Amino acid sequence: MLNRRQKLGQRGEALAERHLKSLGYQILERNYRNRLGEIDLIARDNGALVFVEVKTRRSNRYGSPRLAITPHKQKKLSITALAYLKQTRQMNCKARFDVVLIDTAGNTPEIETIQNAFGLCYG
Repeated sequence: MLNRRQKLGQRGEALAERHLKSLGYQILERNYRNRLGEIDLIARDNGALVFVEVKTRRSNRYGSPRLAITPHKQKKLSITALAYLKQTRQMNCKARFDVVLIDTAGNTPEIETIQNAFGLCYG
């Protein structure tokens, strides 16, 4: 049984996927997991492999969803993405990290896509 937070996350990821498809992204993986972490969506966009983090909020009570992509989170996503690239033998491909921010406070969700939101963090 999913709790409220998990349901909101699933809803946000579904909204993000539809939004990215409308922008021309090809979704390759949903909720990719390995022993190092999880990546919400993996897609292809204009020849680049895109690792997508989705942040969904009902309100800004706990701060902007932008603030949730901390340096620690960036490092965890980077390590997970590197493992994916090795596993799929795509170490030489062009890749980037995008973030999709979703605010569901109003009647219509507001969606913002940040391309190249951060660089590879491994140190």
